Amino acid sequence: MTERQPKENYLINDSSKNVTPTPEIDHPTYRPADKLKDKVAIVTGGDSGIGAAVALLYAREGADIVIVYYESTDDAQAIKDKITALGRRVLVCQGDIGEPTFAQQVVDQTMQTFQHIDILVNNAGEQHVQEKVGALTDSQFERTFRTNIFGQFYLTKAALPYLADHSAIINTTSVTAFKGNPLLLDYSSTKGAIVSWTRALAQNEELLKRDIRVNAVAPGPIWTPLIPATFPPDKLENWGKTPMGRGGKAYELAPSYVFLAAVDSSFITGQTIHVNGGTFPG
Repeated sequence: MTERQPKENYLINDSSKNVTPTPEIDHPTYRPADKLKDKVAIVTGGDSGIGAAVALLYAREGADIVIVYYESTDDAQAIKDKITALGRRVLVCQGDIGEPTFAQQVVDQTMQTFQHIDILVNNAGEQHVQEKVGALTDSQFERTFRTNIFGQFYLTKAALPYLADHSAIINTTSVTAFKGNPLLLDYSSTKGAIVSWTRALAQNEELLKRDIRVNAVAPGPIWTPLIPATFPPDKLENWGKTPMGRGGKAYELAPSYVFLAAVDSSFITGQTIHVNGGTFPG
């Protein structure tokens, strides 16, 4: 294995600051119904984009939230303030989810603060454009895997002993897991791995005995800070061309995460929900 490079060498700035148009994370028409009343949910990548939209909707449904993030403290504080304003408790944990020691720290702090864990949303991810295979370095390839799939393993492993019976694990994969993306070779590969990880984990006897369900959400093109931070302007000209004629908003994904976390989906495990504007994933 190649020597691992620091994440700072590869992580792009995916803060919500100065992103035009502003990513939309607050669902304007959603009507909460206490579906997650007094549950505790860990959401990685919860400071912006999809993770922030999920964290806010979970809070509206009555859950207390653990926001796990890497870089943008301002964004994390803004989401924390929104959750607090909704009357829910929130814990913020900053660190590298690709490090197993940090994953354990997240779980330890969650248990110290809330004493139980009911929902785990493995959402954190990174992506980097490389047009040529030879330009994709060993270090970048490994870094992407560490964040996108190793991080899911580390946090799931750390949380599993403390997850309540009938809990839910929800992993964020992508339409690229099924269609691929020639500019995102490492990212597409990790998202495919997440689909297999989800299916395999859902069948594990340790989880089945405790009725812990494992599912995934596969977003299509969703406008988040990660998109303009990843792609140069010329690559964004045709971005978001779905059968519905547009890309998605982060808040449009969040209800699927509520559904998979709530009792409504009690007979669903090992599945992937596609939220992609009508794109057939293949």
